[in-house]
Amino acid sequence: MEENENKDSNVNATIHAVTGLVAAIPVYQDTIQPAAKQIGNTLETVTRAVNIVLFPIRGLVWGYEQIENYVTNSVSEKLKNVPEENIVTPPPSIAGPAFEALRFSGEDVDLRELYTNLLASAMDNSTQHLVHPGYVEILKNLCSDEAKLLQIFIEKSIYPLINIVQIIPESSGEIIVMNNFSHFKNLMDFKRPDLIPSYLDNICRLGLTEIPEDSYLSAPKTYDDLENDELILIAKDAIEAKGMTMKISKKVIRITNYGKLFINNVVKERK
Repeated sequence: MEENENKDSNVNATIHAVTGLVAAIPVYQDTIQPAAKQIGNTLETVTRAVNIVLFPIRGLVWGYEQIENYVTNSVSEKLKNVPEENIVTPPPSIAGPAFEALRFSGEDVDLRELYTNLLASAMDNSTQHLVHPGYVEILKNLCSDEAKLLQIFIEKSIYPLINIVQIIPESSGEIIVMNNFSHFKNLMDFKRPDLIPSYLDNICRLGLTEIPEDSYLSAPKTYDDLENDELILIAKDAIEAKGMTMKISKKVIRITNYGKLFINNVVKERK
């Protein structure tokens, strides 16, 4: 019992110190000068409307005390099975930006969990060396749906994709009608499943995954479900109705080495 209390005390003290460090950094803002005069009723109306829609944002930006309370509880839970002697101070290059980013991502349940996973990994002596400072910037470039998408890669590192291509007979040209079509929508509850192809572009841009050219999975029936998806059949009918031919290009998306480390130390829940 005393050992657990000492461990919690160490975690709390570390997080409190980091919070104080971040809070002490001045945040420079543009000075907001009162308008010398209002230019017409239209501008006044627009300004009032903008103020109304921005007002709720004030409550979504977390203060440092709120961040400290959340991080303390969350990280303590994630480190409960880590020996006390292995709990160390996280590098400022990771903890500082992570705390600052939580000011604006704290209300997002999916993203804030990734931040505390990152901090927990950075505070565990056995995993700290695996945590890259660039991980915070990656998190800042992810939306909630993309955080969910990355969870799919915990169990498997490679998935099939297809492109739907329309062949133009006269010129033998090709037009990609559907790019990076997948069945990820069936594996997770996304807010905007229609944006999954764009999400895939983004996690590739961030270096977490890659879609290599001319690579596909050769196992039999791997692409059958994708090729027979209702949306694909509808696209096929629409293309053929125009007197053109549809071609399916098989592809894969897979985790990079950098992405594997990110998945293991940031996305995967610590137990």
